[in-house]
Amino acid sequence: MRLSKSLVFSLLGVLCLAIMMQPPAVRAEAPIVAKPIVIGHRGASGYIPEHTIAAYAIAIEQGADFIEPDLVMTKDGVLVARHENEIGGTTDVASRPEFASRFTTKTIDGFAFTGWFTEDFTLAELKTLRARERLPSVRTGSTAFDGHFSVPTFEEVLVFVRATNDRFKADARRSRGAPARQIGVYPETKHPTYHRQLGFAMEEALVAVLRRQGFSDRRLVFIQSFEVGNLKQLSRLTPLPLVQLINAGGQPYDFTVSGDPRTYADLVTPAGLAEIATYAHGIGVNKSVLFPRDGAGNIGEPSDVIANAHAARLIVHGWTFRAENQFLPANFRNGTDANAFGDLAGEIGTFLDAGMDGFFTDHPNIGVAARDTFLAAP
Repeated sequence: MRLSKSLVFSLLGVLCLAIMMQPPAVRAEAPIVAKPIVIGHRGASGYIPEHTIAAYAIAIEQGADFIEPDLVMTKDGVLVARHENEIGGTTDVASRPEFASRFTTKTIDGFAFTGWFTEDFTLAELKTLRARERLPSVRTGSTAFDGHFSVPTFEEVLVFVRATNDRFKADARRSRGAPARQIGVYPETKHPTYHRQLGFAMEEALVAVLRRQGFSDRRLVFIQSFEVGNLKQLSRLTPLPLVQLINAGGQPYDFTVSGDPRTYADLVTPAGLAEIATYAHGIGVNKSVLFPRDGAGNIGEPSDVIANAHAARLIVHGWTFRAENQFLPANFRNGTDANAFGDLAGEIGTFLDAGMDGFFTDHPNIGVAARDTFLAAP
């Protein structure tokens, strides 16, 4: 499925009009959700530039239960939605001569990156930029939307979601039918140690914005991070559910800084999961950790991570599920075109059958259909 420009802007117009017309930390002892959730990864990022209000709106329209804003900070300490603080590939900053002097190289979490960085821009300056498709050679259709959308603040994202939920509640009251659909948010703190070294307290800023916008319902918020100390600090600031992200290799960067030798692989052992359960409510896991691939790129049997996490009373969310062949296991690809869509629904169904409690996807419509098919199966 490809989205036309006219369809997207028509949809956004309808959504905006509908919205405008509307007059102490404790671990959960049971899963936060009753059925597997679908998380719009950076919005509907398979169809439109990521981390834009439009991407979040499309994800909601396609049936996502949660949207995921990755968070970084501006020079004046405002949380904004970008996958990384380096924005050369996701905005038009490279074409803006007034910002040419800010092109630089920085070391972030031990790796050198060259480009333009959000912490060198005030919010007002950042707002003059426009979002671009991050994978233009893969998602050529999305490039039609380059230049149309600004970089949203986290506060703007929450305002949009709150207004959408208010609209759903009003619709439910008028119809006197099923309970109102409600959309959750799943923010990630990006590079919290790096930001702390710059003098930014991401944890306090995140909790303050959530409180200010009234996001206190534990069913509608998850907070995630690859770092451990960041989540432990958040566990002292908020009762909202926390999720420890797990990558397929390496270690949390705050472990690197402190000299802790443990890796992500250590964190998904029974002992590691038991520790995670003291400060978090779930794990968000690279899908290759849940289903390792063989030498041919196929997946077969799951690892024991899901079972061990559930034994520790942790929920398990997998990432990232994308429809293009190049992102799929070999046994779920269709044809030889790396950018063509393969059997994403089949892959998702396999993971859900293994007990996964939710998943991040760039293509929420396919994810919702796969989840609903799984739930309807006898």
